[in-house]
Amino acid sequence: AAPARCHPTAPASSCCAWQLHQDHLELRYGSTVMRLDFVWLRDHCRSASCYNAKTNQRSLDTASVDLAIRPQAVRVDETTLFLTWPDGHVTRYGLEWLARNSYEGQKQQVMHPRILWNAEIYRQAQVPSIDCRSFLETNEGLKEFLQNFLLYGIAFVENVTPTKEDTKILAERISIIRETIYGRMWYFTSDFSRGDTAYTKLALDRHTDTTYFQEPCGIQVFHCLKHEGTGGRTLLVDGFHAAERVLRQAPEHFELLAKVPLKHEYVENVGGCHNHMIGVGPVLNVYPWNNELYLIRYNNYDRAVINTVPHDVVRRWYHAHRALTAELRRPDNELWVKLKPGKALFVDNWRVLHGREAFTGYRQLCGCYLTRDDVLNTARLLGLQA
Repeated sequence: AAPARCHPTAPASSCCAWQLHQDHLELRYGSTVMRLDFVWLRDHCRSASCYNAKTNQRSLDTASVDLAIRPQAVRVDETTLFLTWPDGHVTRYGLEWLARNSYEGQKQQVMHPRILWNAEIYRQAQVPSIDCRSFLETNEGLKEFLQNFLLYGIAFVENVTPTKEDTKILAERISIIRETIYGRMWYFTSDFSRGDTAYTKLALDRHTDTTYFQEPCGIQVFHCLKHEGTGGRTLLVDGFHAAERVLRQAPEHFELLAKVPLKHEYVENVGGCHNHMIGVGPVLNVYPWNNELYLIRYNNYDRAVINTVPHDVVRRWYHAHRALTAELRRPDNELWVKLKPGKALFVDNWRVLHGREAFTGYRQLCGCYLTRDDVLNTARLLGLQA
């Protein structure tokens, strides 16, 4: 193997230095030490022949890159890395770009900035609801709503006309509606018209929806159109806040919940509705490079038989699940909200668990699921990090 060579680009006070190894370049820029594989450096070239800046798509055929490639020459100035390859092709990288896009840079960054909350934190934040007209007619109102939603996982719109049609217009302002086995827009009453506890007057413990989908629905919209009776408050719990507490107190529990795959199942034979859905995944889903939590799949009603976990792991999994459940059920984590006609609630179903207390009388909700990709797309186009 060729010996490593150190090349400071300037006197010792400089923030940048590089070292050439057999198969990668080690580059220090500021406080970030990057280890950049030569194939990676060739593959990500942003020259006109390798990358189409108009479409933001790679033109280079990755499979054509020699896996043993090494640069013939390397040069670094205060802002840019220059690499000359054996065929004479020159690649240029801005050092800031590399610091952001290297593995080491990404490991230090958060994909989705959030504010974790319990009931007191959320109340003290005094997060404003957005007026329906501002939400529908101005980018400022829409951006404020989406910023609240991204940070807290819930957001409210006030003064919505209490009809299914107006709720649909609201939802389509930020996303395509995701059609599921429940249709696009749905009415929600206690008539047991579907094979689900939600279609009763019973209390519902905290849970996330559609855990039995391979990709659980990203966002849920609730709008109470009518309630002639008592009870029925909505329960909201920040699942990420609870998971963060488990991570701090018992990291081995967090790790197990993030690794062990489970099945969730929905079996329905009611009226003309016949469905058998199965979704597979761990309770906690994290990005592997920075351990950032991005999805919680928690629903004790729909969890199927645990047959994906060997006997020497299953008891430890139950201990981990109990630790997370205890956090989710802490009274100080419970935010109770009375949904009323005109007040629409958007819930991040990948983060915030919801439930309800039992109720009396006639209660009708409408709502829908939204495609997560489209909501995040709308947020990014307004300049938000999502």
